[in-house]
Amino acid sequence: MAELQWTEQFNVGIEVIDQQHRKIVEYVNQLDGMHSGGLSSREIGNLIDALIDHTIYHFDFEEKIQEKVGYPYLKAHQRLHVQFAKRLTNFQTRFAEGEDISGELESFLTNWLLDHLKYDDTDYVELAKEYLREHPGFPAETKGLFARLFR
Repeated sequence: MAELQWTEQFNVGIEVIDQQHRKIVEYVNQLDGMHSGGLSSREIGNLIDALIDHTIYHFDFEEKIQEKVGYPYLKAHQRLHVQFAKRLTNFQTRFAEGEDISGELESFLTNWLLDHLKYDDTDYVELAKEYLREHPGFPAETKGLFARLFR
């Protein structure tokens, strides 16, 4: 699969969220090594674990902003996040059991990410931008485990 190139069209206009999305794209591109055979099984497992950890952190961050701004579709957005996390966990389990998930995982991640950026995240962005302008310390205000780990 070809490397996923970050373009301006993927930016939501909130730098901290754009950085988190770029990191997910980096993980997707690193997983391309699964196809080429350039990564060991252990490296692939570590990469999948890191992708899941970062993605959960990102989802938590997004949902906290959505909650703060009173985003009316928060519950639906959370359901999308839960479904995605379940799929990733399923891939992780299948990989641990020795299954070759490389092509399927890359395709899933690429398609999901592009759709998520284009459609799901654009709905709350304007509310979030306004909130973040008024609360520039928001990322530091989050007190969860992931906030402490990813400062």
